[in-house]
Amino acid sequence: MSEYGRRSAIRLTARGAIALALLSTLLGYALASALDLPILVGAVFVLGALLATLLVNPRELLTLVVTPPLIFFCATLAVEIARALGAPSFVQSLGFGLYTSLSAGAPWLFAGSALVLAVAWKRGLPANVRELREDLRTTADVPKPRRGTEPAFAPEPEGYFEPRVYGSPRREE
Repeated sequence: MSEYGRRSAIRLTARGAIALALLSTLLGYALASALDLPILVGAVFVLGALLATLLVNPRELLTLVVTPPLIFFCATLAVEIARALGAPSFVQSLGFGLYTSLSAGAPWLFAGSALVLAVAWKRGLPANVRELREDLRTTADVPKPRRGTEPAFAPEPEGYFEPRVYGSPRREE
């Protein structure tokens, strides 16, 4: 048994967990619009991100941990584009809508990101980071620096910057 109770038989890939968090955030926007409770957007985002973190395959925690800001922005962008479609000035409405929605959602975004990071840390995120670091160390194809008497740069050919004169000179009459 894990510290979160019984282990769930459901294990999502990183893509599935990201899709779950995105759809829950969009659901939060729909509920907030229907019930006229703007606080629902952030609360449902945090719950969706937490659920995605609990259900994701532990090997893919690193991918999920970095996505909450992108998820929140993409959901907000989609909602604000839909709202701005009927406005007299699409660009102005979209800009103002993004500004207000992202400003209002910033505390929820911070809380959701911190919660996802904390839960992922407990589920094994440090092991994922170590594994990535080791993979990068062993598979990096970085050329070794040259040692020896060869110059570090290729010298320019003789007369490279000297102007050339083509043809024969003119005769003065």
